[in-house]
Amino acid sequence: MALTATAGPLDKTECIAPAKPGGGFDLTCKLVQSALQDGKFIADPMRVTYMPGGIGAVAYNTVIAQKPDAANAIIAFSGGSLLSLAQGKFGRYTENDVRWLAAIGTDYGAVVVAENSPFKTLKDVMAAMKADPSKVVLGAGGTVGSQDWMKAALTARAGGVNPKTMRYVAFEGGGEALTALQGGHIHVFTGDAAEAGQQIKAGAKVRILAVMNDKRLSGDMANIPTAVEQGFDVNWPIVRGFYVGPKVSDADYKTWTDTFNKLLATPAYDKLRSERGLFPMALTGAPLDTYVKKQVEGYRKMAEDFGLNVVPAK
Repeated sequence: MALTATAGPLDKTECIAPAKPGGGFDLTCKLVQSALQDGKFIADPMRVTYMPGGIGAVAYNTVIAQKPDAANAIIAFSGGSLLSLAQGKFGRYTENDVRWLAAIGTDYGAVVVAENSPFKTLKDVMAAMKADPSKVVLGAGGTVGSQDWMKAALTARAGGVNPKTMRYVAFEGGGEALTALQGGHIHVFTGDAAEAGQQIKAGAKVRILAVMNDKRLSGDMANIPTAVEQGFDVNWPIVRGFYVGPKVSDADYKTWTDTFNKLLATPAYDKLRSERGLFPMALTGAPLDTYVKKQVEGYRKMAEDFGLNVVPAK
């Protein structure tokens, strides 16, 4: 091999998790780090670096402004990142300022109660909220306008309750909210199905009343009814994936999408993904770009409906 060969995008790779270690972005990076390594898609181990701030805003801005052509760096994003973009929380940049690379799995919103809760179904929760919204305390990780708040607001609205009247307590993250739920400080937690499922396996005394998807989930979650089948039209997919800088060349971008297409089709990847509690979703390149733009548009509409700040795409 000639020594003059230039390094490709799969050499000395880096995955940027736009948060502190632990949590969804870290999980997304670690999942792909393992999968690329185990499948021999890369020679050197992928480095995971952390860039917390603004739930993804700092990383988004840094990549666009300072590393727009870093072909060997992929950055984790989630459905929450897209919701933030819709509300202008990433500053002057919009969903059109990066190259969306791959969606590698998804989670779904869930309505969770304590094991000893009198609420046995989502209908019970909604009936209590309709009777007196001040008596039912909802809580989750994230303030007004965040994913978890949106899930609570959409559920309330689907049940004919004005979201402005709901009692909502914001916590630092899902873990804190689950602790408060078990301690009886809140009555209902609008979190993520996989996160709640993993916590139940670890001994958390909670029950999942509904998943926010149009059809039931697979595996351990197959016996949990959807919100839709209980009469409440609430869908909340939480996509997990990666983007790259806006100036990464078409050739390097294609190398990455081809690699992800191969990787996502392997049984070994399926196993790694389900071990981390994520459900199947594989989209790369142009189809992912279309999906992202559609999601952000939908979130803009939703945020407007709830009287939240929105920023149009440019």
